[in-house]
Amino acid sequence: MILPPDRVSPSHVPPTRVIVLWLPDWPITALLHNEARAALRASDGDAADGSADAPVAIMHANRVVACSASARREGVRRGQRRRDAQGACPRLRLVPADPGRDERAFHPILSRIEQLTPGVQPLRPGLCAVRARGPARYYGGEEQAANALLDELAACGIPDARAGVADGLFTAEQAARLMGPGAVRVIPREASAAFLSPLTIAAVNDDEIVALLARLGVQTLGDFASLDLAAVRDRLGEHGARLHALAGGADSRPVVPRVPPPELAREIEFEPPLELADQVAFAVRTTADDVIAGLHEAGLVCTEVRITLLDDRGGRSERVWLHPTCFDAPALVDRVRWQLQATLESPDAPFGGENGGVSLVRLEPEAVDDTAHHQPALVGQGPDERLHHAMSRVQAMLGHRGVVTPLLAGGRWLSERERRVPWGDAERPAQPRDLPWPGSLPSPLPSEVFRARRSAAVLTADGAPVAVDERGGITAPPAVLDGRPIEAWAGPWPVIERQWDAERARRAHRFQMVDADQTAWLLVLEDDRWWIEGRYS
Repeated sequence: MILPPDRVSPSHVPPTRVIVLWLPDWPITALLHNEARAALRASDGDAADGSADAPVAIMHANRVVACSASARREGVRRGQRRRDAQGACPRLRLVPADPGRDERAFHPILSRIEQLTPGVQPLRPGLCAVRARGPARYYGGEEQAANALLDELAACGIPDARAGVADGLFTAEQAARLMGPGAVRVIPREASAAFLSPLTIAAVNDDEIVALLARLGVQTLGDFASLDLAAVRDRLGEHGARLHALAGGADSRPVVPRVPPPELAREIEFEPPLELADQVAFAVRTTADDVIAGLHEAGLVCTEVRITLLDDRGGRSERVWLHPTCFDAPALVDRVRWQLQATLESPDAPFGGENGGVSLVRLEPEAVDDTAHHQPALVGQGPDERLHHAMSRVQAMLGHRGVVTPLLAGGRWLSERERRVPWGDAERPAQPRDLPWPGSLPSPLPSEVFRARRSAAVLTADGAPVAVDERGGITAPPAVLDGRPIEAWAGPWPVIERQWDAERARRAHRFQMVDADQTAWLLVLEDDRWWIEGRYS
């Protein structure tokens, strides 16, 4: 990675000619990429169409750090407070910053750039640099080389990238930031100081020093560079002296290329195409062994894998599979078989079917971890490992959904909070528990939940049905539950859903009651009918 400014030496080392590529709003791009992958995973390969133009802002420390183009059109800007951003755009979607997500999405972009020119240095997610000398010789000039890199980024779906070519990383980055989408700015040799001179002092990206210099009347980089170096060092220290050198175009930091990660993906082509899932699973065994062997050589294990299937008619099935521990070769083969079976069984899937066969299978690790974190026990296996091994063997015989495990999700009703997922899948529920669910039942929850509705009769002491009026109050105290006297009760608590949708709107009231046998019940009154939702033990 690049050395931070506080470690830059203001020596007289000649700056290196550098090409800097800037991808604006990269946190937004990474977020949309991550959501597209999640939609692809949830739909088993058929990604849902989302609104890519919806206003979105990335937040950190209650301030906007990045926003989409549609949000900027509404008046949202970087550095705004949350309430100011929401005031400018009431429909703004706020998402917390995730540096890990940004870095993961940036790695494939770096790999595409390295296919054109080696020696790429990631400065931060959305910003990278390469030495200009080699690409300029190959493409016939610095501007031609930068345009070739921008064309490659446009082919990746990033048409608004910009490039700057200059002496040193700092000057090249500022040149890129001043350009429009797909444009290149080349700063001639030894012209960095003249180019940087009119730029705002905020370009040094140090809020404390920028505020101090602004109070002293220093507004531009040229003003800062004109100050006496000894006076700057006395007042601002070595860090200020290094920023002073950057402002004058004397950036001596070299480009430090990253070490490209090993190629872990493997694929196999079938000629002629294979039509049966068992045939494909048998043929892909060697490929799965190669994937695991490659991971082992790199000291890694795979916890998330993307499996892509292509047929001979242009159909495509793609899904990301997760694993609670790590994949081995048999587990990869099982996922290929299950994905192919699920795709062929889907009536509307544009894959396989009559007269169609699988022509290619690609296994690509999406998430990896260090092998040291997944070492087996020193003596024997623990109960968790034995259980997982046994359940995996049963699942391999019965199919992907032959063994399921319950997963607690979010929701207002107890029956919808339980989800059954296939054994071994680290699936994320569509309704996360950590979201607010107004009207949901707080702890303690009933020990027994009835999946099917159990009707009940709740009467007053006079034998009249108990109801709830429009103001949310009961018409009379409940006294009898299914012929048993009620010793204690509490409620009602309203549950109101989708008031804006007349067809799916739902309004109900919950009660807790204890009968004469000291059994506690959770009841619901909906549409003038009582039913039992759960029982406490």
